[in-house]
Amino acid sequence: MMDKVVAAIEGGIFAHRKLVLLVFGLITLVMCYQVTQIKIDAGFEKQLPLKHPYMQTFLEYREQFGGANRLLIAARVKEGDIFTPEFFKVFEEVSDAVFFLPGVNKSTVQSLYTPNVRFVEVVEGGFAGGNVIPAEFQPTPEWLVRVRENILKAGIVGRLVANDFTAAMVTAQLVEIDPKTGKKLDYLQVARELETNLRDKFQDDAVDIHIIGFAKAIGDIAKGAAGVVMFFGVAFLVTWALVYVFTRSQRLTLLALTCSVIAVIWDLGILRLLGFGIDPMSILVPFLVFAIGVSHGVQMVNGMSSEIQRGSDAPEAARRAFRRLVVPGGVALITDTIGFLTILLIEIRMIQELALTASLGVLVIILTNLILLPILLSFLNLKEGYRERMIRAAEGREKLWTVMARVTQRKPALIIILIAAVLLAFGMYKAPKMQIGDLHAGVPELRADSRYNMDTAMIVDKFSIGVDILTTIAETIPNGCIEYDVMSEIDRFQWRVANVPGVQSTISMPQIVKRVNTGWNEGNLQWRVLPRKSITMVQSVTPIETSTGLLNGDCSAMPVMIFTQDHKAGTINRVIAAIEEFAEKNDSERHRFRLATGNVGVMAATNQVVEATQVPILLYVYAAVVSLCLITFRSVRVTLCIIIPLSIVSVLCYALMVMLGIGLKVNTLPVAALGVGVGVDYGIYIFSRVVTSMREGANLQEAYLETLRTTGAAVLVTGLTLAIGVSTWVFSALKFQVDMGLLLAFMFLANMLGALLLLPSIAYFIIPTKKN
Repeated sequence: MMDKVVAAIEGGIFAHRKLVLLVFGLITLVMCYQVTQIKIDAGFEKQLPLKHPYMQTFLEYREQFGGANRLLIAARVKEGDIFTPEFFKVFEEVSDAVFFLPGVNKSTVQSLYTPNVRFVEVVEGGFAGGNVIPAEFQPTPEWLVRVRENILKAGIVGRLVANDFTAAMVTAQLVEIDPKTGKKLDYLQVARELETNLRDKFQDDAVDIHIIGFAKAIGDIAKGAAGVVMFFGVAFLVTWALVYVFTRSQRLTLLALTCSVIAVIWDLGILRLLGFGIDPMSILVPFLVFAIGVSHGVQMVNGMSSEIQRGSDAPEAARRAFRRLVVPGGVALITDTIGFLTILLIEIRMIQELALTASLGVLVIILTNLILLPILLSFLNLKEGYRERMIRAAEGREKLWTVMARVTQRKPALIIILIAAVLLAFGMYKAPKMQIGDLHAGVPELRADSRYNMDTAMIVDKFSIGVDILTTIAETIPNGCIEYDVMSEIDRFQWRVANVPGVQSTISMPQIVKRVNTGWNEGNLQWRVLPRKSITMVQSVTPIETSTGLLNGDCSAMPVMIFTQDHKAGTINRVIAAIEEFAEKNDSERHRFRLATGNVGVMAATNQVVEATQVPILLYVYAAVVSLCLITFRSVRVTLCIIIPLSIVSVLCYALMVMLGIGLKVNTLPVAALGVGVGVDYGIYIFSRVVTSMREGANLQEAYLETLRTTGAAVLVTGLTLAIGVSTWVFSALKFQVDMGLLLAFMFLANMLGALLLLPSIAYFIIPTKKN
């Protein structure tokens, strides 16, 4: 039945070759235009697992207490302290400039110069207070002394002023919709203006400007991603050189690579037609599509070359190659597509867009590399000299294939399986140690010595806060802030969390109330406690306004802000565990503690989503592979030969991540699906040829030797080519591209070796065959 379908498709497309080429050409022109219109599409909310309970809390209280999309801009003097006229002049201009950045929620801007940063002090008649920097401020020595006193009274040392008084900070929240334009915020434009309107404008020999936050990070990542184009070019040239060495023909090499590039163009063009851009974190997907395309393209070119060696002319050789490879190639690509579609299980829009981009790209390869490529090959006029070159090349490789075919003999097969078993045991020992989330401080997508991570290190060193904040919302009865039992419980909670390793500092309503109560009692530290009577509590709560972000309008929700030293997986896990343990033991009808807002809350939710979906994703991927292998080969034994090497490589990939210090997160999770996809391509192509030869009467060793001469040679070249191409990524400015390069190089090589050595070794023991 399948042979009749293939024959009908073959007859249809090859009988109308020119028409098919015309259609492909017109579509490619349209897609090229669409690619010129595609834009980098970064967004904060795209990274949120919106259905996670933490994110429900985040969305519910975002308007009242701010979200997790913060900007921190610190101005630091290189010598002395900040209390000089020159510094305050510069800092006032920095503070004003932040107000006019795109997407800034002006009500959330805080600095020494904003009216929402106030101090309170005890005077003879009660309390007095005002702005830390009054409206009539002049940068005179007398005023600077007064401002220094106001800073100490306001308790903002460590938050808006460095602990050693060498820097001051401006903080702000960004919104997704730019209030000026009414359109989605362009984060790359924000990042550019942070550089041009702040750093470039105000940084000089006396003052350094340090900027951190999501918008700045995404701008730096996008800037580094521009280098991906260069590395794509390098990988293209490496691929060209190695494929040419294999095919011995510039035209065959050109067609194989051109069809793979067309697949990338179609992928991006379709993405643009669907209304999507490309996220900086998905910038590597086009290369992955190209890599998979090259894998299938080399198989098709190799198939045609093999037919030409047997005496066929180009049109007939192309048809024979199509006839032999369209089914295993199609099955492999459908398996790849299903593998990428399983990533849709992660309900994070950025990851779902990545899955869509990869899935579309793989589906397109069915058209470009399994249909367009053989049609183009059929038009070639390959002379007799080409056949003779390929025959000589095949004869030169015969010794290698003869040696490799020995893996289908008992002793070599047993050695290969024992080595694989040892590697599997090592992988199973290491893999469970893999952590979910980031394992390094700063932004792990960038190198440790990047400007952004250096800015982060400075701010964390000089201040008691940073960009890493986890906010727990204490939900209480209305006016809970004047009830002693409620406030006492929040105070106990803050104390518990503040003592968790990795927590840098905390801020809460009870903390401020105790300070105010001290003021009402002549500053006596013995009174830095929560008043037990509601009427006294009212007196201490009244000076605290909702603009501080410490309470909502009816005092039924009070955030506890937890500043962490970093957002490493271990830090997040410890803090979250402590919060959940406290909440489980102490939540009541009068109060409960809800996680979580802040960027660390987002990361905690994301890590939990990744942890919950990683196993189902792999199970679905393998279920798809098993199902399609069973449908294609109708043999459990053949399916096992293909699945076992894939499984071992998956385990070893996780072990390698542990050894390289790479955490499993939204950026690295797709590698597992990709590794299975590329590996199953190799396995299906190899076993398809082995089965065909065995049906023609060959024993396993003879069938595998013939497979190595054709399909196996293409697998070897493809694995080496792609591994060398991605290995150049170690020179990238993006740390996550370096990590991906190392992982992908391993996956390409390991899957290649698994398909060429382990697969036939397993087959020797479980596939019935005539004696060798």
